[in-house]
Amino acid sequence: MTDRPSIILIITDQQRYDTIGALGYPHVDTPNLDRLAAEGTRFEHCYSQPLCTPTRVQLMTGQYNFRNYEDFGYLRPQDATFAQLLQQAGYATAVAGKWQLNGLSHKKPRHDDPRRANEAGFDEYCLWQLTQPRSPDAERFEKPWIEQNGRKLDTSDQDYGPDIFAGFIQDFITRKRDQPWLVYYPMVLTHDPFVPTPASAGWGTKQKSHPRHFKDMIEYMDAIVGRLVDHLESLGLRENTIILFTGDNGTHPSITTQTRTGSVQGGKGNTTDAGTRVPFIVSWTRLSPAGVVSRDLVDFTDFFPTLLEAAGLKAPADLMLDGRSFLPQLKGEMGRPREWVFCHYHPRWGNRDQWKGRFARDHRFKLYDDGRLYDVPADPLEESALDTANLPPGAMAARTRLQAVLDSMPPWTEDRPH
Repeated sequence: MTDRPSIILIITDQQRYDTIGALGYPHVDTPNLDRLAAEGTRFEHCYSQPLCTPTRVQLMTGQYNFRNYEDFGYLRPQDATFAQLLQQAGYATAVAGKWQLNGLSHKKPRHDDPRRANEAGFDEYCLWQLTQPRSPDAERFEKPWIEQNGRKLDTSDQDYGPDIFAGFIQDFITRKRDQPWLVYYPMVLTHDPFVPTPASAGWGTKQKSHPRHFKDMIEYMDAIVGRLVDHLESLGLRENTIILFTGDNGTHPSITTQTRTGSVQGGKGNTTDAGTRVPFIVSWTRLSPAGVVSRDLVDFTDFFPTLLEAAGLKAPADLMLDGRSFLPQLKGEMGRPREWVFCHYHPRWGNRDQWKGRFARDHRFKLYDDGRLYDVPADPLEESALDTANLPPGAMAARTRLQAVLDSMPPWTEDRPH
């Protein structure tokens, strides 16, 4: 058995912070994630980008979007990923679930080339939206359109995409159990269409999308997480595997969840907490203390340096990384918690570019580049910017600190990073 930990990074699709039992949603049954939270570290302040591709590009490259985000659904081939560096260091690597990074929407060069996933650092893949765009005949749940290691899988109405992805991951881990491995699992759950799962009473009845199925999808997602954890335990790999679970952005606006603190409408696509605050749970039983609840700020540039440090690696001298490793916190140490989170958001997604913007924030205050300052705990939906003539205690100092962050970032240009 190697001393280097294996890693499974799970990112659920379209699920805000408080849609898990342990995080404040009492109307859903998520025993497996609740158990992971009890056995490891739960970060209360993890912030994604407001939309899937901006988040995934930032996550995979460790860079803010102004450096390399070119178009929706696109990861530039020239950008280094955490998978490439771990692969070069001897890790077996695999990706399963939602890809959507070849540039299908804009027909970017090589948008139909399945080798793009391999070139991004993955030895093996099992993916939806690799070379085939989403359509009524190429969905992700019942009879999914899935490409696996160079071939399209034959699927029927009885096949369920999330089960296929989980089975692929289990097989990969079994085959690679004698060496360190990395699994990146960008789930297709819990994205719309909101349809029955195999555990739902309406499974197999071709129902239209309806928000009532969101709860079923969360619970099935949790069951898959449990299935993977059980598989690690059966192989004796649980102790030295780092399990990271997070989400890519807020929940769909059609979903309103009744949390312990009141009802919350999904904010996917916008820059409020409803669009950017996501669940983040880490479990590493060999080194991590149990039951830790951390208030440290985490953003999606931080995953890349954390995974490198966990694997005993250093970033190449010529690679610019914007993040900060949170590995010390996973070991029960103080670490160097960040004092702010920064967001550069220009989705290039349909007609939603009116949502673009930049902000810097800490636990309480949030400053946009147009000067709006919000007291987020008091105004989570950002309905009323603070009056500059009547600021609460601490707000002026926060404005100064956060303005310095915004000023330190390259200026907004429409042609960056083309």
